[in-house]
Amino acid sequence: MTLSRVSADPYAWPFDGAWSPADTALVIIDMQTDFLRAGGYCDQMGLDIALTSSAIAPTRAVLARMRALGFTVIHTREGHRRDLTDLNDNKRWRSARIGAEIGSPGPCGRVLTRDEPGWDIVQELYPAPGEPVIDKPGKGSFHATDFEQILLQRRLRNLVFAGVTSDCCVHTTMTNANDKGYECLLLADGSAALERRNHDMIVAITAKRGGQFGAVASSPALLAALG
Repeated sequence: MTLSRVSADPYAWPFDGAWSPADTALVIIDMQTDFLRAGGYCDQMGLDIALTSSAIAPTRAVLARMRALGFTVIHTREGHRRDLTDLNDNKRWRSARIGAEIGSPGPCGRVLTRDEPGWDIVQELYPAPGEPVIDKPGKGSFHATDFEQILLQRRLRNLVFAGVTSDCCVHTTMTNANDKGYECLLLADGSAALERRNHDMIVAITAKRGGQFGAVASSPALLAALG
């Protein structure tokens, strides 16, 4: 399969024009009820989940196309062991301070706790059989997970990022991937933050200085390149 480069800012992605289902993955970060739906972690904090849920439809369109073409799709979920032994004291303190203590009961089960309804991925983007799911206790997908082992085993070199939140878990994972030499593309409309200005900032700093952390594109631009 020969694919054209994606029209992106600040350069046509990927930098060398080499990408295919064999070496490129769609990485969907933390599209979970706790971050996207009423009663979840972010909603309990009084944050604007309309912003994060706006990323579902663009991501769904890209997911369907890349699945059909045989690209690797990797999902992540942030959450903690049921006994909370992987939860740092300061993270727990911060979550309690803003009104949604991790591990406490809520409308969607225990907040950010594995195997609870709020922790799981929303149905519109639910992993298909065989698609890796990275369960992570922190913001970055490389920390305390087998994410990098999966990338290496599958010989992946290009990563397309969607998900939430763009200013936290998406950005952390993408900047770590960039440092490791992966060629990264952020989907501007397939990612979101809980404050619009923060999302706009991440889009800007990703593309600054010739693409310091990668390139940024819209989901229609990526779909056009996929044909």
